[in-house]
Amino acid sequence: MTRVGIGYDSHRFVPGDGVLLGGVRIPAGVALDGHSDADAVCHAVTDALLGAAAMGDIGTMFPDSDPANRGRSSVEMLRLAARVLAEAGWTVGNVDVTVISEIPKIAPARDEIRRNLAAAMSIAADAVFVKGKTNERMGWIGRSEGLAVVATVLVARQGG
Repeated sequence: MTRVGIGYDSHRFVPGDGVLLGGVRIPAGVALDGHSDADAVCHAVTDALLGAAAMGDIGTMFPDSDPANRGRSSVEMLRLAARVLAEAGWTVGNVDVTVISEIPKIAPARDEIRRNLAAAMSIAADAVFVKGKTNERMGWIGRSEGLAVVATVLVARQGG
């Protein structure tokens, strides 16, 4: 049995020294605002994994009402979600991530992000791809007020 999951996350920018995406801090004059470490890439991938396996979502697994999740590593949350899926018999086939943002540029950090995501899910880096797209200066993303991420994953389970 194979299933596809789609995850989405967005965060606003606040003054800072870099944007954390996929466990990589990309230098910028801004940071992402959030309850955990605000890593929108990890949040979107975690939601896609959990959704594909019909095992909830990131807010259910790591509620912002729990003080333990304040400032928590999103890579750790992704690792824990991937472990829950693996324990239920699911394997991750591939992950495709699109970061929609005017800043920062994603390409210079792409390979490191891919390696971090792959390691968190215990899959090969060539099963993960990350790309950046602008919003052509339209809307809140185009005004560099924040960014959004869309992630798609394929999971499979034997005997279904």
